[in-house]
Amino acid sequence: MMRLVLIGTSHHHAPVELRERVALGRDEAQALAARLAEGGREAACLSTCNRTELYVAADDAEQAERDAVAALASLEPDVEPALYRLQDRAAAHHLFRVAAGLDSLVPGEGEILGQVRLAHELGTTGALLDRLFRQALHAGRKARAQTAIGQSPASVSAAAAALAEQVFGSLEGRSILLLGAGKVSDQAARNLGSRGAEITLAADSKTDRDRIREQLAEVDVVIASTNAPGLVLDAATVADALRLRKGRRLVLVDLAVPRDLEPAIGELDGCYLYDIDDLEQIVVETLSVRRREAERAEAMVAGEVEKFHEWHASLDVVPAIASLRARAEEIREAELQKAESLLGRLDESQRRAVEAVTAQIVNKLLHLPTVRMKEAAAAADGVLYAETVRHLFGLGEDER
Repeated sequence: MMRLVLIGTSHHHAPVELRERVALGRDEAQALAARLAEGGREAACLSTCNRTELYVAADDAEQAERDAVAALASLEPDVEPALYRLQDRAAAHHLFRVAAGLDSLVPGEGEILGQVRLAHELGTTGALLDRLFRQALHAGRKARAQTAIGQSPASVSAAAAALAEQVFGSLEGRSILLLGAGKVSDQAARNLGSRGAEITLAADSKTDRDRIREQLAEVDVVIASTNAPGLVLDAATVADALRLRKGRRLVLVDLAVPRDLEPAIGELDGCYLYDIDDLEQIVVETLSVRRREAERAEAMVAGEVEKFHEWHASLDVVPAIASLRARAEEIREAELQKAESLLGRLDESQRRAVEAVTAQIVNKLLHLPTVRMKEAAAAADGVLYAETVRHLFGLGEDER
């Protein structure tokens, strides 16, 4: 039976400066998987900003592990102490948790499911890894469909978008004004954009107040994230703009520290002002909810892992079961052939009845042994059962 081997590192074990040195692009991941799959193996590479993992199915698990470790060490020698090494059920459990978002920095993040799917597509897979990745993807989708692990905003940027949508009901066609530029404001803009908003105007902290006042009269959402030492937008400037808005609501999100927006803006009619503390509190509450949902998702994943383990373990006994059934069928047909002189007197319907009865006897005799062998496989002593059956019934002796 082929064994499953996992070698990898992640944000739990290695800092970003180490992870980035073993990160692999699409073509590199595909090429590495193909190299590890030489000699009749199967291999797949999962590489994201938070993890690089190699999955290998091989008859010789120890050699497969050595080769996978060497492959990552060739990219960065210092990575070896940060590698984790898992096999069989533990390796499958890890991938199922990864696909469900349970091993992510933010529980339930959805991007990882697509990354697992890509690793499967780029891998050199066979029966074992194909089954593994398909069931992992199923487990990931099930966790998201049947729990709320990925439904609430779990970052400051996502919380900003959620609050804006709450104010307007829908962000479709709403316009955004960016004050300042950088990673945080870009992430907020992307979150708003994913909900249908449009970034039609932009400004930085050096833009004059008259220009900002004109923009404030047109937009629906303001995202402020500058490095300015003082306020970029005060209540008086916003009050002037409100006269031109004719009662339209304005959402302002201050992501800067120190703050860009004067707190008094929140007291103006029609203005909804949120600062970084407001957003972080939402994130804290959200993560608490996600962790509770993660407990439910863990139970689902465990159930899916058990199904995979039973299938994988049954591979030890399936050949013995097939051989036993083939031997029984061979004996049944031989005995019917011996009785041909008698059976030849029967009409077609009677012949079919004899065939059916003898086949049913064989199936009933073999049913319980088949069930017990599969149960034994899941309990880890299936190999012993399989060898015992082969010995008792002389299976394979003709070939030897």
